[in-house]
Amino acid sequence: MSGSDVVLPKIQPLSEKPKSAGISWHLSADFLFHKTAVFAAFLVAGALFATVIAIAYDSRTSIHVFGIWGFLKSSDWNPVTQTFGAFPFIISTLISSAIAMVLGVPVSFGVAVFIAEIAPAWIKKPVATAIELLAAIPSIVYGLWGLVVFAPVFAKIEPWINDKLGAIPGIGLLFQGPPMGIGMLTAGIVLAIMILPYMSSIMRDVFLIVPSSLRESAYAMGATTWEVAWNIILPYTRSAVVGGIFLGLGRALGETMAVTFVIGNSNVLSASLLMPGATIPSVLANEFAEATTKLYVSSLIYLGLILIAVTLAVRFCAVLLIRRLGRKEGAAA
Repeated sequence: MSGSDVVLPKIQPLSEKPKSAGISWHLSADFLFHKTAVFAAFLVAGALFATVIAIAYDSRTSIHVFGIWGFLKSSDWNPVTQTFGAFPFIISTLISSAIAMVLGVPVSFGVAVFIAEIAPAWIKKPVATAIELLAAIPSIVYGLWGLVVFAPVFAKIEPWINDKLGAIPGIGLLFQGPPMGIGMLTAGIVLAIMILPYMSSIMRDVFLIVPSSLRESAYAMGATTWEVAWNIILPYTRSAVVGGIFLGLGRALGETMAVTFVIGNSNVLSASLLMPGATIPSVLANEFAEATTKLYVSSLIYLGLILIAVTLAVRFCAVLLIRRLGRKEGAAA
């Protein structure tokens, strides 16, 4: 038999068995990770559901006495007579949050455009870091700053607001009031400063992921920086921008301590933005420790249930709007 006819025995590679074991291990790890992720998701949903059920259960006394719509539409809040209504606090919460959004969204957009498009490279990082540091400041510090620093300064500006904006037909009533420095407008401004870092950081991050080819093409066609930001960057990232705006709105709706310091904490609803008011979180912070009767406590907990409902409604609207924008983007593509 010649050397070329010799048949060598087939040697099984040593790596075959470990490879099979490795695949099995990866499949097990993937299965474990999948089940853990599903469990975590259901755990969060279950915790939210349990919280809502517990708060609704503790609100049953107030619901039984005043009814659902009776409590929502009533403006009476008198612990002495045990008469409670949530209407002034709901309106004040929505108004202060609306003021914060009207002031905060344009400024956040401007800051994000400045960092992403206008600022030179040497200043981008310091400005971005400063914005992120603002987000790390506790809310109670914003409240103290608003009460000690901003409110006295704003009280000197309010006479001018009375004279100029208060004289405008139709909307002048919104800007008439004594120059106290604290009130609904002050709370809205402080809230705007608080939510600005969150929205501007999200907008900046999504603006930076816009392909440079889109920017360069627009600039090559003679577009200005504003035109690039408004017609190229914003449409490309509008879903994420809307999500960031609603994130800031959720923060404004639930803010407690900063608003409590500067809103004035009045249970009477006024037509003027310069007058004191009270939001649902500020009422809970001020009065929960003083509630002595079962109906009083139940009414405060009912306010918390209303705040949860408002927050969930805002979140639901955000999801629907983002999905709608996503479908439009897909259709356009």
